[in-house]
Amino acid sequence: MNEFTNQTQYKNIKSSKTVKSVVAVLVSIIVFVILFSLCTFRVDEREQVVVKQFNEVVRVVIDKETDEMRDARLANPNLDNVRVTEGRKGLFLKIPFIQTTETYTNQLLTYDTVPREVITQDKKKLVLDNFAQWRIVNAALFVSTINNESKAHQRLDELVYSKLNEEIGKITAHVMISDKEYVSGMLAKILGDTNAQLKTYGIEVVDIRIKRTDLPEENYENVYNRMRTERERAAKTYRSEGLEEAQKIRSTAEKEATIIEANAYEEAETVKGEGDAEALKIYADAYNKDPEFYAFYRSLQAYKETLGSGTTIVLDPETEFLKYLFNPSLITTEVPEVQETPQVPAE
Repeated sequence: MNEFTNQTQYKNIKSSKTVKSVVAVLVSIIVFVILFSLCTFRVDEREQVVVKQFNEVVRVVIDKETDEMRDARLANPNLDNVRVTEGRKGLFLKIPFIQTTETYTNQLLTYDTVPREVITQDKKKLVLDNFAQWRIVNAALFVSTINNESKAHQRLDELVYSKLNEEIGKITAHVMISDKEYVSGMLAKILGDTNAQLKTYGIEVVDIRIKRTDLPEENYENVYNRMRTERERAAKTYRSEGLEEAQKIRSTAEKEATIIEANAYEEAETVKGEGDAEALKIYADAYNKDPEFYAFYRSLQAYKETLGSGTTIVLDPETEFLKYLFNPSLITTEVPEVQETPQVPAE
């Protein structure tokens, strides 16, 4: 019994030592991780880091510091002793509890303004909606002056809007809306002036663009009425020009119709005259060949035209007209002398 008890106690003691060893290892690992995180910091390829000691900048890790950036940094008395690490990213050491880090991006940042009114040279109001793209180029200056993106946007808003308002005040609304080349040059000038003033803040504006340019809402009705009046005036002009052209076409058509009718009448009269002349010639030739038969035939034609069914004639039976009906004795066989019928010239 005593031997069994001793074995149990031995196992308990051994198990307790194992647990304590595991706990000690875990605690050591945790302490190491904490100390490692307190003593180191990591810089990504898309980032730049500022190291502060007692709220003063002592070190910056950036891609590259140009001569212009160095001159701007050295011009600030608080940044004379700043240590610059450039061209290297990864893991770095720092003093725990004394030094702190602030991380900023190298990528472009966009500031989108709210639409606001500007006044042109001809006193026209325009609603301007623009935006700007910028980046942090000198993290040390940025931290010691502006320190955060919100203040940077506020400063950009003041500079860009004031410059736009100043430049737009020099041109008319028509140039602002329609002359894209001029507006592009104007924005380039504003970009240069803005960067000159932002140099001491460690930031650079890469691009300034205008998204849209509108008229104020109170002007919409006036613009609509003016457009409607212009369209109505244009419509009246088109209608009057159409009526004038239609009148010209009608006049031309009537003139041509009159000429065609006159030519047709002249041709008809010519043909009619030639026909009459030909008829007279035929009559004359027929009469010369057999005058008595011709006279008889003409009388029959006259009877046919005048004497119809139920016709009553009151004439002297001895009249020449009725000689073929009542007085055949009056018919002569002598051929009278026939004179040649003159030709009728065609008209």
